[in-house]
Amino acid sequence: MNNQDTSGTESQPPVVAAIRYLLRPLVRLLLSHGISFPTFCDLVKSTYVKVAETEFRLDSKPQTDSRISLLTGIHRREINRLRNEAVTETNLPQHASMSALLLTIWSGHPEYLDEQGLPIPLPRLASTGAKRSFESLVQSVSKDFRARVVLDEWLRQGIITLDSEDRVHLSADAFVQPQDMAEKIYYFGQNIHDHMAATVHNLAGGSPPFLERCVFYDKLSADSAKELADYSRTVGMRSLHAVNKRAAELQQRDQQKPDAVYRANFGVYHYSAAETSDEI
Repeated sequence: MNNQDTSGTESQPPVVAAIRYLLRPLVRLLLSHGISFPTFCDLVKSTYVKVAETEFRLDSKPQTDSRISLLTGIHRREINRLRNEAVTETNLPQHASMSALLLTIWSGHPEYLDEQGLPIPLPRLASTGAKRSFESLVQSVSKDFRARVVLDEWLRQGIITLDSEDRVHLSADAFVQPQDMAEKIYYFGQNIHDHMAATVHNLAGGSPPFLERCVFYDKLSADSAKELADYSRTVGMRSLHAVNKRAAELQQRDQQKPDAVYRANFGVYHYSAAETSDEI
């Protein structure tokens, strides 16, 4: 086992330096939510054991406590307890799951799109718009929520607007993060996990590599950073709508296929901040 002290920065391998840097916003989140260092250590320790147990097995050999201890550096006395520890998953709340499905249909299915591939405004009531109404769309997805309840909540979140003809318009920023904290936390875990998983796959030489690219510039003024943020939002939303439309078409096509067990995640992000000496 390697007992080399990695507390200093001069002799750290590049991967350790990169992890130290990427941990900064995570630690900021932990502190803001009152999650202490001992609690975080317990989470990391449990995850070390779970990953070693499931992803670092030797062919045709059982994964023993001794081997997991050797891989992780965690004492063997703790391994058995951690291997049998229940893992609490963060699941998307029912109302948020339904909202996500509604957005997928409205912004991706051809019957709800105009000639430019953009979501059409929907009459609010089925008595006015029949099957292509907001009320009918909600009922087609779930009978557990009344369309009026969904309408009021989406209006509150800015996902939709109502015009003078009582038509419901989907906001151009409908893919922006919602106001509901439970939903935000779910997508935080999902999106950061998938982004990091793609990067780790590529670092390990996985083939074919996943798409994982960015455009980075420094030495920008505050005005230029703001202009770039606005432009990134415009082209990013355009990309999200295009990929969403194609994904919805493929999902419909694959409904009866036995190998339709894969999930896919495509996202965009933009970040800007003034550089500080401890982050360069």
